[in-house]
Amino acid sequence: MKTIKLFSFGFVLTVLTSCGVSKDENEAPKGGINLFSIEQDKQLGHQVAAEIENDLKNFPILDSASNVKAYKFIYDIRNKILATGKVIHKDEFVWRIRIIDNDSIQNAFCTPGGYIYIFTGIIKYLEDESQLAGVMGHEMGHADLRHSTRQMTKIFGVQILLAVALGDSSFLADITAALINLKFSREHETEADRMSVEYLCQTDYPADGAAGFFEKIETGGNASPPEFLSTHPSPVKRIENYHKWAAAIGCVGKEQYKERYEEFKRLF
Repeated sequence: MKTIKLFSFGFVLTVLTSCGVSKDENEAPKGGINLFSIEQDKQLGHQVAAEIENDLKNFPILDSASNVKAYKFIYDIRNKILATGKVIHKDEFVWRIRIIDNDSIQNAFCTPGGYIYIFTGIIKYLEDESQLAGVMGHEMGHADLRHSTRQMTKIFGVQILLAVALGDSSFLADITAALINLKFSREHETEADRMSVEYLCQTDYPADGAAGFFEKIETGGNASPPEFLSTHPSPVKRIENYHKWAAAIGCVGKEQYKERYEEFKRLF
């Protein structure tokens, strides 16, 4: 543990002198202070992904070899986002997707290092491909801006997270549970929303695709929306932000692909 303390102290000095964060919601995010290196994000994400995927009782992941069409559809969306040139860690993180077969949970999350998990519940709740792309963009934004390790440092402390990243698995189950149920700050949620718009603006989707999710919540489409997208800012504010940002940067995509999304949903 002494080695970890010495390493983290030196790393903190480096990060504090090199990173800033955008406080203006009308500006694109500019990163922020993080006590972890990219390699540590990747290692932590890899270990958490293994923990999730070994727990088939709580996370019944659909086999990619047996669900080729479903995974192709969702990877095509991912590839569109990665091809925009807007994903900061496009070539460093894995951006691997797994679908969790649970219709009762309307959720998605992304671990450090870009391991993306999407429940069938939210796939079936959404109404078109652009909405799913918007949700995926939001989750990828959290990983791309490395919000998880920034937030988890406050919960567990840098020493515990560094220990896990360096191979100590004694806290891994607790960290996995915390990541899945992580509550991001208002600033982090706003940054991830903005990144979703930035990503989708370079595609043929409406850049404010994720706004459709919140609009459905506001019209009573879900009495208990998933906490990861419905806490703060309020759904009304987030709808306003999505539309405002898309207009401000001149996004022109309009394709929602409703029909082929309905075909996709019938695969589950």
